[in-house]
Amino acid sequence: MLDSLLEFGDIRASNSEMTLMHYLCKVLACKLPELLDFHVDLVSLESASKIQLKYLANEMQAISKGLERVEQELVASANDGPVSEVFHNISKVFMDSAELEVRHLINLYSQVGRNADALSLYFGEDPSRYPFEQGNIYTIIGLTYFYKLIDVDFFMVCSYSDPF
Repeated sequence: MLDSLLEFGDIRASNSEMTLMHYLCKVLACKLPELLDFHVDLVSLESASKIQLKYLANEMQAISKGLERVEQELVASANDGPVSEVFHNISKVFMDSAELEVRHLINLYSQVGRNADALSLYFGEDPSRYPFEQGNIYTIIGLTYFYKLIDVDFFMVCSYSDPF
């Protein structure tokens, strides 16, 4: 469904003067001009499109494994006696803080995953077959095309008569 957005620029009116995308821009410009600045609400979309959830998952695993290693060192230092007492105390303070941060990070990652799935579902796609990254690519390309039409053809679009 998302990839069909790109086809809006290829679907032409019977007189071939205007594409469906031009027509949609015209309707927005003439009837709901306040919607033309929706891109202001999407300032983070391009940078978000560069995020790959697979890499985030790998980073989450690396952080969790690192925290497990620190936990092992903390347990080992507790049995070392007075020679490791300062290290143990500092590590304990670090672990208390790090565990909270990692739990918060895991919660954020879960929320990102749910939001990515919800985005796919919103556009009528199956999240397991239509990854977040692919949806973002289509959205960015479609919005870029839309911006070009508004910037370059705005006045021309408003001057067309309704071909549809």
